[in-house]
Amino acid sequence: MSQKELIARDGWAIIGFFAVITIIIYLMDFIILSWVFLVLTAFCIYFFRNPNRAELEEEGIVVAPADGRVKSITKVHEERFIKGEAIRISIFLSLFNVHINRVPITGTVRYTEKQGMNFRPAYRLNARDTNVSNYIGLETAHGKVLVVQITGIVARRIVSWVNEGDLVYTGKHLGLIRFGSCTEIYLPVDAEILVEVGQSIRGGETIIARFND
Repeated sequence: MSQKELIARDGWAIIGFFAVITIIIYLMDFIILSWVFLVLTAFCIYFFRNPNRAELEEEGIVVAPADGRVKSITKVHEERFIKGEAIRISIFLSLFNVHINRVPITGTVRYTEKQGMNFRPAYRLNARDTNVSNYIGLETAHGKVLVVQITGIVARRIVSWVNEGDLVYTGKHLGLIRFGSCTEIYLPVDAEILVEVGQSIRGGETIIARFND
């Protein structure tokens, strides 16, 4: 997806659907109902927005992979990609956050996997264990970093715009989750964490961690 697109291309079908329904209902003279669908169309345009974000090129920084609020920062054992101790930062995205995910740090995609079957509320800390999730592992100059896109009770589709072997750059587009969801990032334990629980962050702009090596 181009950085210059104002609306995520994966949203155009939904926007078009509600726009057509709005016009049909209006032509059928159901004025009040047509206003309802007009609001839904406007919300979809808002939801799939792709705002310009400043591209940070400072060496050793990790930017937020998503807009939202930090709901937990925990030291865990990550078995899929890092295969060792890691720091997990969980970010909850409400319906009103930008839902485009961004590359947290320059690296090469070495691992991708989708798993899970459920669509439980994304704000629950155990959602990662059962919900449909997409794992993207990056090999970087500072170690392995894992990004996880997690669906929620409303979010039913994960879109990934990267593949194994791709070289990706800090702040560039990574994927999309619709509607309402959670994004997690696993970092090496030597990363200096620069955010705290409850903090609001912006994908691609907020520096959430730094490597000092």
